[in-house]
Amino acid sequence: MANSTEPQKPQNTKKNKKKGATLDTFYGAKIQNTEQTEDNIKENASKPSKGNGNSPQTYEEFESEMTKKMEAFWEEKLEIMQKKFTHLQNQFDQTVKENQALKARIRQLEDNDRVKEQELIKQSQNTKKLEENIKYLTDKVIDLENRGRRDNLRIIGLPEKPEINTKLDMVIQDIIKENCPEILEQGGNTATDRAHRTPSTLNPQKTTPRNVIAKFQSYQTKEKILQEARKRQFRYKGMPIRVTQDLASSTLNDRKAWNMIFRKARELGLQPRISYPAKLTIYFQGKVWAFNKIEDFQLFAKKRPELCGKFDTENQRARNT
Repeated sequence: MANSTEPQKPQNTKKNKKKGATLDTFYGAKIQNTEQTEDNIKENASKPSKGNGNSPQTYEEFESEMTKKMEAFWEEKLEIMQKKFTHLQNQFDQTVKENQALKARIRQLEDNDRVKEQELIKQSQNTKKLEENIKYLTDKVIDLENRGRRDNLRIIGLPEKPEINTKLDMVIQDIIKENCPEILEQGGNTATDRAHRTPSTLNPQKTTPRNVIAKFQSYQTKEKILQEARKRQFRYKGMPIRVTQDLASSTLNDRKAWNMIFRKARELGLQPRISYPAKLTIYFQGKVWAFNKIEDFQLFAKKRPELCGKFDTENQRARNT
């Protein structure tokens, strides 16, 4: 008995189609599965209506209804996109305005910076001129002060005793009689206008006596005493003292900076001298050399094998500071 087999129904290759459409809601939005939507419209149009039957008018009504829905849908999406576009356009316009404002501010700042830079250059030039003028005026004042002291002698090492401090004029005459009596024999005017200790107040913490400043009536007599003081050691009643030219404090400090080099040069037989205002001169290799600054002498000594390494100017500078 032959098995009767029912003919197999061909499988429906068409997949179930979803109604409706998927929309891309940004610029360039499009409907996906357009063909499926058209097929659904045709299938629904071919079905007979419950009340009126299958008539062309029903299909047209359905198509018109779908068209209205699609138009409404796109109008809604278009309105949303238009709002977004307007919002983005407003943001862009605001950004452009802010960018222009920032550019204008940057230009203003750059202009201000250039103006300030020019002002700084002018101020720097003015400051340099002022510094040069101040240095010139300072040197001028120091020179005038030194010239005002040209008749003075500074006596260093005179003991601090009441009997000396109250009779400084007489003490100075005794120093002249003891160390250079030939000036008195020649009839020189050794009289002094005044003599005083400096500083005016005694510092009890210092063990060294204060210097004595004596102003002579005769510049020539003062110079003769100073020349004799350069030749030999002066004494007062057997106690060693030193007699030098009285100068401004800044000039004395400049001269003091040469002390170590001066002593070493004397030991080496270089015949050193400190000339006005604070210049060191030495006699070396048959020539007289003059130096205004310690750095100049240091460079000179380094280039001479006979002097190299014999002047420790760094330690001297450390002591001065």
